[in-house]
Amino acid sequence: MSELSEIFDAGRRQKFRRQLQSWYASHQRDLPWRRERDPYAVWISEIMLQQTVVAAVIPYFKRFMARFPDVQTLAAADESEVLQHWEGLGYYSRARNIHKTAKLIAGELQGNFPRDVESLQKLPGIGRYTAGAICF
Repeated sequence: MSELSEIFDAGRRQKFRRQLQSWYASHQRDLPWRRERDPYAVWISEIMLQQTVVAAVIPYFKRFMARFPDVQTLAAADESEVLQHWEGLGYYSRARNIHKTAKLIAGELQGNFPRDVESLQKLPGIGRYTAGAICF
């Protein structure tokens, strides 16, 4: 941020932000995880999108969310079932981390996602980028 501060004054930065947000509102792709501001859906989509193209993720995301619509349902499932619904996406450690993290959120956090990037990053499989996407 400091580099932008040196180049553009606050007014120009604010104008650019508004223009970018306006462009996004008109041109964004219609993706199922963007339809609601649900941290669970964003989290699942971001993990699925790691090393996987968007077009491949969409059908997996829809099936996964149909079976595991919330963090409590996912946490209560057997790992073998989670892995079965992940089958075809590869990188199965992602599915194992999702399941482990769901159990932590459903249990220790009473089903509530942390609301800050630092706390989210303490959960298994959630790095800076994913935490930022969840906290948007």
